[in-house]
Amino acid sequence: MITKKTGVLLLIIAAFMLALYLPELRKDKTVKNVPVKGMVTLVDLGATSCIPCKMMAPILERAEKKYAGKAAIVFLDVGDHPKAARDFHIRAIPTQIFFDRNGEQVYRHEGFMGESEIAAKLEELGVK
Repeated sequence: MITKKTGVLLLIIAAFMLALYLPELRKDKTVKNVPVKGMVTLVDLGATSCIPCKMMAPILERAEKKYAGKAAIVFLDVGDHPKAARDFHIRAIPTQIFFDRNGEQVYRHEGFMGESEIAAKLEELGVK
């Protein structure tokens, strides 16, 4: 039988072990070629568990198909890519970052972004 003290001690040990191994369990997947060289790029940083991010998923899928070969549409899950979240200075999810053909950030938006807003921004950047 486990006493209350033993249970607390086991919980503390488990938390300590998790803290030690968590960096190994959540190794950041390397994000390469973002923004895409020579192409207008929309990077959407979010999470599959975030409600506004879930609402944006079909919008991003349609945009990816519509602008194939004309603009790069990239979704990065901040849970899988915590380094990217730090590198892009993400404060809230979802965050959309638009880059011009030279790879320069030209626009940033936090929160849900609708299909027409995305299309307008891409057109403003010269994507037909």
